[in-house]
Amino acid sequence: MLIRAGYNISFMTQQPTPMLAALSVHPTRNRDLRTAQRIMTDPDIPLYDYIDIFGNICSRLTLPIGTTTISCGFVIEDPFEPDIVAPEAQQLPIEQLPDDVLLYLLATRYCETDRLSEIAWSLFGGRPKGWSLVQDIVSFVHEWITFDYGKAHPGKSAWDAYQQREGVCRDYAHLAITLCRCMNVPARYCTGYMGDMDLPALVGDMDFSAWFEAYIGGQWYVFDARHNRPRRGRILMARGRDATDAALTTSFGTAILTRFEIYTDEDRLGHLKR
Repeated sequence: MLIRAGYNISFMTQQPTPMLAALSVHPTRNRDLRTAQRIMTDPDIPLYDYIDIFGNICSRLTLPIGTTTISCGFVIEDPFEPDIVAPEAQQLPIEQLPDDVLLYLLATRYCETDRLSEIAWSLFGGRPKGWSLVQDIVSFVHEWITFDYGKAHPGKSAWDAYQQREGVCRDYAHLAITLCRCMNVPARYCTGYMGDMDLPALVGDMDFSAWFEAYIGGQWYVFDARHNRPRRGRILMARGRDATDAALTTSFGTAILTRFEIYTDEDRLGHLKR
């Protein structure tokens, strides 16, 4: 399937404000692009890209005084297959984990394993390890948290989400990641495009989505506590330990968000663009 995706995001500033933006498709999807992916700004300002320590494409720019719009649009080819389900995947002992995976067992800003460890072991300590353990955690978080855009807050952590039982997709991801880490399953945060093309009805205004990956059976698998079912058409943008590492924009100063439009849909005329 050809998917058309992109965004128009505007910020207002009262002084020049440096910004980091992880608003590009992840390098692992570059070969799937069927049109150019260019980040544009209005007014036209210089920016340059680099690859961060998690393998994400980050753009550096400085917003001038006034309103700046950042936009991008592209067509990408996607197999539109559901997330892989591998119930036979086994959990590896910590001593057998690769060195670069151990990082995803540690506590982070939004994933406080120290505060949730006792709770995690009381809930899942007697469960079989491996795929079924991660799925049990996903199902628990899916039922525990009620989705509510009005409860979104940039400072909300996994502990907050557990206590408040309300939140958005990143809160589902943070809580599931934290519970996985507490049970010695490496888990990392992911963000990107997730359309509603595989759903029976529209789910509201389009937004970027958050999910997570767990390391079991010697590889990373996608899990989504918000939906608790295999989804189709994910377009990864960034990964990291939590939302701090995969923040779509980080401003070094005050930048007020004034416009936020995301689109993801089937490109039915894509054959004319190839």
